[in-house]
Amino acid sequence: MSEQEKKLTFNEPWILQRADPYIYKHTDGTYYFTASVPAYDQIVLRRADSLAGLQNAEEVEIWHKHEEGIMSYHIWAPELHYINGAWYIYFAAGEKENVWNIRPYVLECKDEDPITGTWVEKGKMGCVEEDEFSFRAFSLDGTVFENKGKYYYIWAEKVGVGRQISNLYIGELETPYQLKTVQVLLTTPDYDWERIGFWVNEGPAVIKRNGKIFVTYSASETGVAYCMGMLTADEESDLLDPLSWKKERYPVLCSDDSKGIYGPGHNSFTVDEEGNDILVYHARTETEIVGDPLYNPNRHAMLMKIKWDEQGRPVFGFDD
Repeated sequence: MSEQEKKLTFNEPWILQRADPYIYKHTDGTYYFTASVPAYDQIVLRRADSLAGLQNAEEVEIWHKHEEGIMSYHIWAPELHYINGAWYIYFAAGEKENVWNIRPYVLECKDEDPITGTWVEKGKMGCVEEDEFSFRAFSLDGTVFENKGKYYYIWAEKVGVGRQISNLYIGELETPYQLKTVQVLLTTPDYDWERIGFWVNEGPAVIKRNGKIFVTYSASETGVAYCMGMLTADEESDLLDPLSWKKERYPVLCSDDSKGIYGPGHNSFTVDEEGNDILVYHARTETEIVGDPLYNPNRHAMLMKIKWDEQGRPVFGFDD
């Protein structure tokens, strides 16, 4: 076991009460951490020279919600990305006057230091004129990835009436805050494990390895039923063609009574100092949730070592 592994704890609460955890390792080796905070009222960053160091690193608020109007309620699932020499934070927010009017927004920082630098609101994620659907309804959990020199945006958006359904969509980016193409449907909650409580596909995260692009996502309601599914595409394929993507029939990670881990999901990916792939996810340690699971603060950020099978596919499990 390496010195780094000795410092890290796996599959147990690591950073408490931080849901939707996102870790970015910068080109200089610095690690940054952000997540939803229980009050859903701000965006925070912490950084460290090591992955383990994030656990006790100082947390700094770099943006606070508005008092009214857009971006004034339900500040959810921030992600930090570095694109073409600038920092971007992608997050979702509602408005005090209509708290479920959730939409994706973007912040930009062109300074070298994203914690002390100035963040500028770029507004709601933009779509092309001919796209009549994107970001018109409840939409959130945007993430960005690069492939073959192009950047793509994946997000969750609800459609339908009555029991609304949350699907995942993809589009190519023109700029970090504007789509270049109309939306393409990636996945809808087809299976029983994606339909517990709510019909949900959300929280996409991307890892590229072995010539493949893997997109994990979260499904069902945010309590014990919450779990992770996965899509796979060849990196040489047309990523805007739904037929390029293969969806797993069963979840790739779900609650485990024997480990006392419940509702694992809304993950991101990083690497440790030795280059080993790490899954960053949130989960609960109890089955009895007090009140609405959405407002219960006890979703904790956790880490998991990723294994790879003979086909070059990620394997997720709670055994160290």
